[in-house]
Amino acid sequence: MPNYLSPGVYTVEKDFSQFTPSINTSVVGIAGFASKGPVNKATLITDQESLIRTFGEPSEAINGQALEGALEILEQTNVLYFVRCADTALDASASLALGSCPSIAVSGQGDNTATARFGIERPITLRIQVRDNQGVAKYTNNDGAGRDFVVNVPSARSQSAALRSVIGGALDSDHVGVFDAGTFDTDLGLSGALVGGYAGSGASLHVSACTGTSFNAASGISALHMLSPILAGTNFGVSGVTASAINVGGSEIITTGTSSIAYLVESIDPGAGYNGGLKSDGDASGNSITLDSVGSQNFVLRVNDAGVALETFKASLVASGAFLEEVINTGETNVVSRIIKGNIVKDGADATAVGLTHFSNLLQSLVAGPFKTTFRYASVAGGEIDTTSTSSNSTGGRFNKLIGQAAQNLEGGTNGIPSSEENRAAALIGSEAEDPKTGIQALNDDTINVGIALVPGVQTQSVQNALITLAENTQDFIALVSPPYAVGTVQDAIDWSNGQAASTDSRTVPISSSFAALHWPWVKVFSTFDGVDRWYDPSIFAARQMAFTDGTGDTWFAPAGFQRGRLTKPTETEVKLNQGDRDSLYSGGNVINPIVAFPQQGLTIFGQRTAQRTASATDRINIRRLMIFIKKSILATTQKFVFEPNDEFTWEQVEASLNPFLDDIRRKRGLTEFRVVCDETTNTPLRVDRNELWTKVLLRPTKTAEVIVFEINLTNQSADLGTL
Repeated sequence: MPNYLSPGVYTVEKDFSQFTPSINTSVVGIAGFASKGPVNKATLITDQESLIRTFGEPSEAINGQALEGALEILEQTNVLYFVRCADTALDASASLALGSCPSIAVSGQGDNTATARFGIERPITLRIQVRDNQGVAKYTNNDGAGRDFVVNVPSARSQSAALRSVIGGALDSDHVGVFDAGTFDTDLGLSGALVGGYAGSGASLHVSACTGTSFNAASGISALHMLSPILAGTNFGVSGVTASAINVGGSEIITTGTSSIAYLVESIDPGAGYNGGLKSDGDASGNSITLDSVGSQNFVLRVNDAGVALETFKASLVASGAFLEEVINTGETNVVSRIIKGNIVKDGADATAVGLTHFSNLLQSLVAGPFKTTFRYASVAGGEIDTTSTSSNSTGGRFNKLIGQAAQNLEGGTNGIPSSEENRAAALIGSEAEDPKTGIQALNDDTINVGIALVPGVQTQSVQNALITLAENTQDFIALVSPPYAVGTVQDAIDWSNGQAASTDSRTVPISSSFAALHWPWVKVFSTFDGVDRWYDPSIFAARQMAFTDGTGDTWFAPAGFQRGRLTKPTETEVKLNQGDRDSLYSGGNVINPIVAFPQQGLTIFGQRTAQRTASATDRINIRRLMIFIKKSILATTQKFVFEPNDEFTWEQVEASLNPFLDDIRRKRGLTEFRVVCDETTNTPLRVDRNELWTKVLLRPTKTAEVIVFEINLTNQSADLGTL
């Protein structure tokens, strides 16, 4: 208690308003295979669209029915955790090329005190045509010859500044720009480099220069120098030839092998679902990368999904706040893109890239060379580009960008689904010893509150047993399993559940657990993804109806019968069950919940047994789910009492916390009676000495009416009905 040492009025706040928090009983956990998405991680999915976006579409090529099941269940719940299991899976990838933009220098003076600077003391007109890497001209002026730029800026502080003030280069819409090396009074600052906005050996820059304020070929002036990316390490690659017209191409560096460099785009997770391509109907599928060059040093990388641009990133190789490896994540952490990661690679290996200080920096400032470069230019000044030069150099060129291109598909991704059943089972079962946990073990996480779990479409005994074992060990969820498709007759299904299947590769031990439930037979559902009817694992619809029950009633209501067990989507059951079949499946120690095709009511789950073989309250699904709910709620409510004094006051608080919660369940028909005992009878001196606080919770759960009998008695006319 606080000590008050001087007179005054004080307030003390104490919070006694604690109550039992709500627990979502419809959280479903599904483990299985998929074509994309995080591996061995329980990923929250809240709707069907996010499931497809994250893990891809279902396919007959993917073992099991995890995606199909998740899609069905998400129609009844908005909280589902999907664990994608995989063995060794590969990322899908695409290598994007780097290259130099074509560039031409304007002759400059020795310093800025000169009096014959082009565009300042000497007006100059430049006719410029720019072509992208596909050879498409960007200016239609002068019948396609190019756009005229009249440079006459007497107040400019340098020649490069005069040229840039007219020609530009800072805007995304600029096809050509003027650049220097970061200073206006030395090197390119005294002259100015005309740089086309498009990199690549197919790109080009054609410039014609004449004196005066209008273009006249007869007034041409030899003021232009070609800048070679191969010789860029010496005097910026300025050629010794000066001409009034120059046509020069860009350059491209090889993307594989020795002396290569590339920007390697990889899928954020492994999987064939990222591979770009075409569906049978001609629609695009998977992911592709489109790269557009824009003005200055920038380019725009678009990530396409099914042919539609889903993400757009504006970046450059310059460390100006938009450096490529800072704009797009290089790994799976701190992700910016939900589809890709990207790294600059040198000779096929990740490189430690450093953003350039200036657009005019040599490529070696980004990554150490050498670089094998292809460069195109015109052998005759001003003529058509007709010469290709390829060589390796240690410096690389200047004015570097990623090369613009149409959509390039990601390719090479694999799903990591093992080919053998044994290895698939190992991937699905996973390991609790690994960090993070893998396979279905990833569902063992207190933070995700899974209440229903299944591995649909997989009837491998080891996988089902592992799921049931996990359910029993954690006591957090009920595991839903089923016999395999085409198991045979009713007797075959019973034998399978009892571990007496005739097939040597089928179940050899019975399923017996109150934390498991079996449903059968399989049901036919129309698949909207391929337009055909498919047989679906009945555990999918068992989970779906449990979620439906939670939404329309409460978790302690039976997810069966015509009120809550009627299936509206399936059109047919694999096996037609009659009354005798249902009796055999559901009694005599057998624990299969039948799905029945009634003539008028339709397909209905008509049983709610757990797989417990001993007769007790927990041999019913509604009671088992009630107990899971109560256990989770009690744990969430009473954590606050840990380290409290172990005395009568705390005992009363424990009872006061649980009684309203259990009474609410009673009022909602989950319990007929209950009692909470936390006093000296449960907390003996020995237990108190051991620092233990014990509470006894007595419950009488509400049972379901599964067999309804009407006794009809006939009497004679003289009988007194009031005495019968």
